[in-house]
Amino acid sequence: MPHLNIEIKARTTEQDRIRKFLKSKNAEFVGIDHQVDTYFKVTSGHLKLREGNIENHLIYYERENLSGPKKSTVTLYKNNPDSNLKEILIKSLGVLAVVDKRREIFFIDNVKFHLDSVSGLGTFIEIEAIDKDGSFGYDKLLEQCNYYLNLLPITKDDLIEISYSDLILR
Repeated sequence: MPHLNIEIKARTTEQDRIRKFLKSKNAEFVGIDHQVDTYFKVTSGHLKLREGNIENHLIYYERENLSGPKKSTVTLYKNNPDSNLKEILIKSLGVLAVVDKRREIFFIDNVKFHLDSVSGLGTFIEIEAIDKDGSFGYDKLLEQCNYYLNLLPITKDDLIEISYSDLILR
């Protein structure tokens, strides 16, 4: 079942400051995950297999390329790390790009924060206001995303409109 996110991605050199802010807001620290996202060639949207120590999902999402908060429709499939799903996807679709990152994961209620160090690209923050069951709606998610965007040391010039895979492919 798809769910709705409103999210931003931004370059940052302020991860320590952001981490302190999150701790001051009693954010739940989920952990540090080494993630490899393999993006596959598809005709619409993005399809990636995330392999990590904490998160292992096949993820399909559709999202506009905007620099500010953007709507993303996401469908997750929990993958068993020992499955042969990756092999099937590589053989049937082909690989578009591979993103290797170290990700710190935090939550404040339904808002997820990622502090990412991406191989070959640098350091980033992502904010995702998540509605898994339709209880928040677009307007509330946008409000939540903007709230944290305005509190954190992020400027309009820091915002990224595209995915890490698109940055790697440039």
